[in-house]
Amino acid sequence: MTNTAGVAPRLADALAVVLGTQGIPLRLRAWDGSHAGPEDAPVLEFRSRRALRRILWSPGQLGISRAYVAGDIDAPGDVFASFAALSSAGKFAQPGPFPRLTAREVWTLLKTAIRVGAIGPNPAPPPEESRIHRFGSRHSKSRDAAAISHHYDVGNDFYAMVLGPSMVYSCAVWNHPASGNGGPDSLESAQEAKIDLVCRKLGLRAGMRVLDVGCGWGSFALHAAQRYGVDVVGVTLSNEQAGLARKRVADAGLTDRIDIRVQDYRDVDDGPFDAISSIGMSEHVGREQISRYVSQLHDLLRPGGRLLNHAISWNAGPTEADPDSFIPRYVFPDGEMLSLAEMVGALEAGKFEVLDVEALRQHYALTLRAWVHNLERHWDEAVSISSPGRARVWRLYMAASALGFEAGLTGVNQVLVQRSGGTEPPLRRTAWI
Repeated sequence: MTNTAGVAPRLADALAVVLGTQGIPLRLRAWDGSHAGPEDAPVLEFRSRRALRRILWSPGQLGISRAYVAGDIDAPGDVFASFAALSSAGKFAQPGPFPRLTAREVWTLLKTAIRVGAIGPNPAPPPEESRIHRFGSRHSKSRDAAAISHHYDVGNDFYAMVLGPSMVYSCAVWNHPASGNGGPDSLESAQEAKIDLVCRKLGLRAGMRVLDVGCGWGSFALHAAQRYGVDVVGVTLSNEQAGLARKRVADAGLTDRIDIRVQDYRDVDDGPFDAISSIGMSEHVGREQISRYVSQLHDLLRPGGRLLNHAISWNAGPTEADPDSFIPRYVFPDGEMLSLAEMVGALEAGKFEVLDVEALRQHYALTLRAWVHNLERHWDEAVSISSPGRARVWRLYMAASALGFEAGLTGVNQVLVQRSGGTEPPLRRTAWI
């Protein structure tokens, strides 16, 4: 028989206050075994009093995120269903900073904490939370390096488990909407299709010199050198990425064709290049630096050279950034998503001609679901080689991101541009499709 007495009904009332709703869209299970909320709703489990204490001290997305990462809250069933129910409710459904609670709401929350014995000092944030504010001004080279290290230097084995053999950490290109977990396309084939699409859009030919900005573990560089006969310079700020990329290049016998560097894109000074790929990197640049980014890449290209900028976009309209939300605290410190209009505007202002724009929003949702499947399939191993908190950060981040793409809050676009001069582009985009 379901226990509906005890702590859970009080927790449900407190959660409704935080969400700004009359009820909760979840089946809440408390540490004493009691339940509250609709019986057929996704389950959210409060495993300790510390969960409510974290929410009391940081009411909103940050407190709930900290509780989840620390293991004080769990979503033991379908994580997509639980996170979708939570993110679609009340204040969580509003883009932008989480609204502050009123004095009355704080008092209601405090009374609940007193009644269930959750009063106490503010628990320390989980160790997985970023502290890059110690590393200088926003988007300085030192702080950007620290931000990249926070996200990427968590162990190549962990990334291999999530990303699979392709080791590509950006949106794949799928042929079928039912792809991913057990569908007709494999993640590896979809990632290869994306890389090859970039190569074709750039018009790569044997003998060209190509810059790969944010080269990751070298997958694009390897494909471009092996299939198209080009020479590639790949730059990353992650030492762990560079180490594995260099090993992969050496194993492929391509050290004379591929140069992997730990280098800020702002320090690349050995152009010109015939083509530049930037796949999933410009989200780290920031709105204030985007003009400098465009100018730097423009100057590194030969006249007539093409740049392919593949980036996540913010589709939900003008909103104020919230530094206390989950993503900047745990996933991408200082990261900023520009709208497609902002990105195209910056490229055109930087004297590039836009040749093509392709939206891949649905493709990223499929990619993220495939990554979550990989993580959950190897959960115990992922925890053992990183930490329980790190694995939980990634589960929350990837599942919530997939839901964001499916809802249209975020998109991802490939914008192909060309520096003036040199050879005219093809008359029709069928040249690279």
